[in-house]
Amino acid sequence: MSVATQKTRLELPPLKLGGLTVDTPVILAPMAGITNKAFRRLCREYGGGLYVTEMVTSRALVERSPESMRIIEHDDDEAIRSVQLYGVDPVTVGAAIRILVDEDRADHIDLNFGCPVPKVTRKGGGSALPWKLDLFTAIVQTAVREASKGGIPLTIKMRKGIDEDHLTFREAGKIARDAGVAAVTLHGRTASQFYSGKADWNAIAELREALPDVPVLGNGDIWSAEDAIAMVEQTGVDGVVIGRGCQGRPWLFADLQAAFEGSDERHRPGLQEVADSVYRHAELLVETFGNEMIALRDIRKHMAWYFKGYVVGGDLRAKLATVPSLEVLRELLAQLDPTAPYPGADAEGPRGRAGTPKKTALPEGWLDGRELNPAQKAIIAAAELDVSGG
Repeated sequence: MSVATQKTRLELPPLKLGGLTVDTPVILAPMAGITNKAFRRLCREYGGGLYVTEMVTSRALVERSPESMRIIEHDDDEAIRSVQLYGVDPVTVGAAIRILVDEDRADHIDLNFGCPVPKVTRKGGGSALPWKLDLFTAIVQTAVREASKGGIPLTIKMRKGIDEDHLTFREAGKIARDAGVAAVTLHGRTASQFYSGKADWNAIAELREALPDVPVLGNGDIWSAEDAIAMVEQTGVDGVVIGRGCQGRPWLFADLQAAFEGSDERHRPGLQEVADSVYRHAELLVETFGNEMIALRDIRKHMAWYFKGYVVGGDLRAKLATVPSLEVLRELLAQLDPTAPYPGADAEGPRGRAGTPKKTALPEGWLDGRELNPAQKAIIAAAELDVSGG
């Protein structure tokens, strides 16, 4: 059910990424274990935008691991096939992009320089990588060159830096712009923040001002259409990137499309509609994985997000979190009160794990200089092999 809320409207032009046009300037952020074909379809059915795959490692793609090939699959009706790549070696990243280009597997490629997970940063990857200007430059230049051979726009997603004393977004943004990227996304947190605290929208505004000749997209703390509007108004970004805010709320993309089209309509689902979405999500996961047991194991993590704020008994919540089959899921969902309305603010706001601020795990001596030394080059080579298999 949609109802009118306060008059909050914004009109933003379509997002241009090379030769592509994204009519609603909203991007679903790649999220491991979340943005598979099933979830992307759910979100697409509510609103427009660009929907990116889960992150796939370049090495795994080059080796054609079954999991990496599954990750880059798209439904036939996905208008823009968008893939996010992770890699720490320019040669391997270039080889992965050649596969996507030569085999016509993508229309848009994004590079991940924002992952704060210790197993990634400890090897110099993710949000640790832009600190090494030579490595970052080589990867982005190689990626843009290979993608351009197929006319595919390449974008990057990054964080502010490693911590407040080691910020990288200013130099990285300019290097990426000079290399010819189609857009730059900035998550307004450092790696050491993980997902805790508040996203620094001032940094996003600073980058937008510093790069007037390339689209800049903002990411971080967008939990509603109103947050998206506020970010655009405060930072001047060309579009927004939605991560945790849509977990358990694929209808957020309906709100975002409405807001960017100048409408104040918002989606406020009652408990029955949420239950219907959960079941459809599970069915789509069965299609995606071709295995009901794996699919139902996957849907479990979404339960707390879907039912945040709704009246669902503790015993029923526990059973939903361990649901073994579609048949049992149907039986459990049938126990919900189909007349229960949208609970308001209790169903909104932050979701997902924020984590706590902590020192970022880095290779030894990583912060001593902005270029790789011989020992760090060896670490990078080992890291590329270490992520083999996806």
